[in-house]
Amino acid sequence: MAADKQRERRAGEPPRITGELVGRRTELAQVVRALGPRQVVTLVGVGGVGKTRVAQSVAAQLRPELRDGAYWVSLSGLRDGALLPHTIAEALPMAHQTAVPVIDALAHYLAERSLLLVLDTCEHLTAEVRPVVERLIGASPGLRILATSRRPLAVAAEEVLAVEPLPVPDPAKPAAREGGPDADALVLLADRAARVVPGFTITDAGRPDLERLCRRLEGLPLAIELAAARLRELSPGELADRLSDRVSDRFAVLDDGSETADGAPGTEREDAEAADPVWHQALRTAIGWSHQLCTPAERLLWARLSVFVGSFDAEGAVQVCSDDRLDRADIPRLLSGLAEKSIITWEPTAAGERYRMLDTIREYGEDWLRSLGEGREFRRRHRTWYLRLAREGDAAWMGPDQFFWYERMHAEFDNLRLALESCLGSADSRIGLGMAGDLWFLWYACGLAREGRHYLDRALAAFSGPSPLRLRALYAQGLVLTELGDLPALEEIDVECTALAARFGEEEDSLAKSVAVVTAALRGDAVTVLKLTDELRTRHSRSPEAMLSVPGLGSLSVGSHARVAMGMAEDALPGLDEMRQVCDTAGETWMRAWGDSIRAQAELALGRIADAELSARASLTVKHRMHDSFGSGMCLEAIAQCAIADGQAERAARLLGLAHQLWDTLGRPQVGIPSWVAAHEDCVGRTRTALGEAAYDRAFDTGYRTDLGAGIAEALNGVVTDS
Repeated sequence: MAADKQRERRAGEPPRITGELVGRRTELAQVVRALGPRQVVTLVGVGGVGKTRVAQSVAAQLRPELRDGAYWVSLSGLRDGALLPHTIAEALPMAHQTAVPVIDALAHYLAERSLLLVLDTCEHLTAEVRPVVERLIGASPGLRILATSRRPLAVAAEEVLAVEPLPVPDPAKPAAREGGPDADALVLLADRAARVVPGFTITDAGRPDLERLCRRLEGLPLAIELAAARLRELSPGELADRLSDRVSDRFAVLDDGSETADGAPGTEREDAEAADPVWHQALRTAIGWSHQLCTPAERLLWARLSVFVGSFDAEGAVQVCSDDRLDRADIPRLLSGLAEKSIITWEPTAAGERYRMLDTIREYGEDWLRSLGEGREFRRRHRTWYLRLAREGDAAWMGPDQFFWYERMHAEFDNLRLALESCLGSADSRIGLGMAGDLWFLWYACGLAREGRHYLDRALAAFSGPSPLRLRALYAQGLVLTELGDLPALEEIDVECTALAARFGEEEDSLAKSVAVVTAALRGDAVTVLKLTDELRTRHSRSPEAMLSVPGLGSLSVGSHARVAMGMAEDALPGLDEMRQVCDTAGETWMRAWGDSIRAQAELALGRIADAELSARASLTVKHRMHDSFGSGMCLEAIAQCAIADGQAERAARLLGLAHQLWDTLGRPQVGIPSWVAAHEDCVGRTRTALGEAAYDRAFDTGYRTDLGAGIAEALNGVVTDS
């Protein structure tokens, strides 16, 4: 497998397509036609029939025609239906760290937009999908939703279109010609075979066996792709003969419990869950044959990999799946073998090389894992690995690898969610509380504040006993609530943190004081902020390790903010200089960006416009890369203030409009901090006066309607687009 660098797939983009879509002209036309008058179209069909591929092609075709584009939402790895609105919001170019319910923010965002939303793999969440879809289409007449599912959503506005297997050659008719209406299955088989057998072509002599193989596979695309991978070892005729043998139907073997995943005598299932009843006989046969041709070790790894959702990396596979039966040193080789057999797919990402298993194939592995009696054990091991990963991320965050951890934890988010669900459902609720607290950096620094609040609320409710663990989770919740601008909830957290801290040590007291600091900042109480941050600064300056922490560096950044707010901008700079030195020495970028943001405010107050804009741009570079909407909004505000101070009124108005895209969905502009609100209003007033009402409104509206990514790129480069 080549390790060539590929462009990172952005949130909301469909998965990369490998190979051309064969056939489906009729289905594509039907879907496009239906999405005109209908707001909701659901593609239904059995597993492996190609619903996702059809949806990908529809999205690609319609994206250029829709004013606001098309966005992809994969629901395969989502298990908690309450997080469906969050998952949709993450796929859209909207800020969603908002104190109002995410479904309301979504409805507001989509209200005047014309776009296509693809909800892929809905069958396990239809009860949760239904009300969300109904709310969104009710709010946005320009919204179109295309869903893929094994069953309809049962939404009033829904049109259901069945995706059937590809047409197969009829043995009663003359041989199908390539490209003819009954040759789609044959064309797909030939295309996929050519990838694994160099020089493979359809010949007159070989056509009958290929047609027979297509009929055995009933035209099911996934079954054809799996069978094509077998043509390395077998001729089409041999494969068609073997596929006709019911002994190779591993699902039939599994159903009577007569054999285990590695071919040993049967083992009792650990529960009564049966295979999905909508499985197609051809697909059961094709997957069973692929399974039979795997080595015993590959079969065992396949079964164990089924505990992952979404994608996973080789390290996770080693940690979760290795034991005395699967040596850890063998797993990379076994992963390559499974990829060559099309059981898993390999994909290069910004987080490194990762693997993914189709739901249909993963379900087969799950059944084999149950038949081995290993399901509970390997689900436990999965949870243990992600508990460890959360702790490692927490320990490593305040250091040089923040962008790496940002990418990695986003790549692992489906599995982290699954592990959190498992922890919160366990008998020992402290485990879930600990994991939710360890992931503070994912919630606060990586753009997932709303999900963080969801999990922290659940964890804190499940384990209410006084402990340092609870105080740490409350501290994480305090950071999240600060980003959401939810002062009433933050004040409640502040009271409990202060009471708990009195029972424990200095570390817990620092966490409680940090919550008190941000609470006072949101109130606009600069005097209290200054008192508390000075105490924290004195405590944490005892060692570089202590200062390299959120309480330590926060004492410098928020303390400097308080000095600026109190008219002491010159006095703010020494603390910011110290913060920059600590961060640069450690290679830390996230907190340094906050320092740069505060520095921009101080330099503006001192009349150093060029220096202020350089600091704001430096901060924006980091904040935008980490999808920090609050931080990005503040940086855009600062650059707008620099622009009006420099006489660039039209640029200032556009930047204010661009920033308003973020504030519009964050809940509270400038998260309600009084000094920041006052600076914003002063900038707006000066810009309106300079331009006049009509010109200001036009420039503001241009910024508001500019693509957020493009607008931020302009802000970073100082580029102004003509109206």
